[in-house]
Amino acid sequence: MIMPYKEKVIEKKYYSIGEVADMFGVATSLIRFWETEFDVIKPKKNRKGNRQFTREDIDHIRLIYNLVKEKGYTLQGAKELIKGNSQSLKDRMQMLDSLRAIREFLVSVRNSLP
Repeated sequence: MIMPYKEKVIEKKYYSIGEVADMFGVATSLIRFWETEFDVIKPKKNRKGNRQFTREDIDHIRLIYNLVKEKGYTLQGAKELIKGNSQSLKDRMQMLDSLRAIREFLVSVRNSLP
């Protein structure tokens, strides 16, 4: 029996600032501002000086976005929280992302029922 071909998702190594801004629905200037405010965002720069964000940078931006835009923390409050227990916050964000994905799946199953 021939097994069906399963397409492998290829993840990019670097993302441009425009791609990152689109992921979060914010302006590129906000990403640049957060880069200056938060030490955890450290994009590489290519020969032209363009920022190249890694998956880790994007995870940090997701954490900052959640704290500042969704939970209403001030920049100073977000900095202190990240400085104090960054790994705990990342774990919590991963758990929330997993729960959101499960919810989306369950809603789609419910909607497909007659």
